[in-house]
Amino acid sequence: MENNLPIENSPSMSRRQLLNFLTGSVIAVTATGALYPAVKFFIPPSDVGEDGSILAKDVHGNLIPIAQILAEPAGTRALVAGLGGEPTYLTVTEDGTLHSWGILDNCTHLGCTFPWNSNEAQFQCPCHGSRYDAEGRVLRGPAPLPLKLAHVNIEGDYIRLSPWLENDPRTGEKPWWV
Repeated sequence: MENNLPIENSPSMSRRQLLNFLTGSVIAVTATGALYPAVKFFIPPSDVGEDGSILAKDVHGNLIPIAQILAEPAGTRALVAGLGGEPTYLTVTEDGTLHSWGILDNCTHLGCTFPWNSNEAQFQCPCHGSRYDAEGRVLRGPAPLPLKLAHVNIEGDYIRLSPWLENDPRTGEKPWWV
């Protein structure tokens, strides 16, 4: 005797489809649960705020507590990793607070990094001899423009740096880097 019922309408096929669906679902949920922590481990968290700001870090990527910077004497220039990982100088003012702006450590001539010379109270680029005053204005070329600025704000125990988009307080004009 031959069975003339179509295979897709047979009760055993619908049970088989249900078991296949349930098995696949259990495997998918289990795999997702196991892979999610591994994927989160390899994707670094975003420290960038909605305004493009970032918390200041040291050379190893550790957050720098504000107390660490403010423990330095007045006039100290601390170098931190700032916006886009660019080195940024923060200045401890005479009243023991941080200056409201940080100065990015990239020469406007060819992008070299440079040290702060405390004896001469200026930034001195070793590549081609450009010199900048304590606020980042050009004292001697070949650098054509003042140094970039970043806003410095205190957020809890840490320092938040954000892009400087308004007029440059040193020139009163729109900044060249905007």
